[in-house]
Amino acid sequence: MTTKKDTYALVTGASSGIGYAYAVALAKRGYNLLMVSNEAEAIVEKARCIRENYGDIDIIPRMQDLGKQDSARELYEWCQENNLMVEVLVNNAGVYHDRDFLDDSEGFTELILNLHVHTPAMLCYYFGKDMAARGKGYILNMSSVTSNYGFPRLSTYSSTKGFLRLLSRSLHVELSGKGVHVTCVRPGAVATPLYNLKEKQLKAGMMVGAIYTPECLAEKGLKALFRGKSEITPGFFTQLLNLLPHLIPTWMLRLIRKWGWF
Repeated sequence: MTTKKDTYALVTGASSGIGYAYAVALAKRGYNLLMVSNEAEAIVEKARCIRENYGDIDIIPRMQDLGKQDSARELYEWCQENNLMVEVLVNNAGVYHDRDFLDDSEGFTELILNLHVHTPAMLCYYFGKDMAARGKGYILNMSSVTSNYGFPRLSTYSSTKGFLRLLSRSLHVELSGKGVHVTCVRPGAVATPLYNLKEKQLKAGMMVGAIYTPECLAEKGLKALFRGKSEITPGFFTQLLNLLPHLIPTWMLRLIRKWGWF
């Protein structure tokens, strides 16, 4: 029989923001951590910070660029070689933009497709197989409230997050009878540098509950995961945003675009 002391929680994009908050929240729950990031110095420092407060667990920082095509297989094989049994997988690594599709570089387009589609899907595939064979496991995929939008300037971001939402829903059903829980988290704005919000915007948004702290979001996400929920969209204001795609028809978007509002 395995315990939390024998298993690991793998968190991608764990060197800052939401990913780091997930790592801390999982450490509180007694999980050993495999923290992955493409920021070498930052991931080592963040691992050290957690180790200072949770010294009774094993914490492994790993520097790896998950934006490359074969990164998921490389990470999985590394875990196999080092006998790391991953019980919790948090697919959090990602990038954000709000610009026209054709204004993005070829490199950025490939990066966001790999980070939001190929790598998380293959990590679900590799680690999900092991979890299903053991009869226990947890997979959390970070999507976005924009995952059902078809708005200008969010074309690649929202569509890749939509892939994660639909993948998570399918896997939730497929793996439910095999002891593997899959949850999709669809946040709105979060108080991280990712969105480039000004300090006044952050404070105002947090004051009215429209913007979550990474710590609050991570707790809500993990509670949903361990309770076996398929999907959560945290926050009243975030849920209101779900109405936008139904309220704004395509012809209106074209008109707004013509007026130069975005």
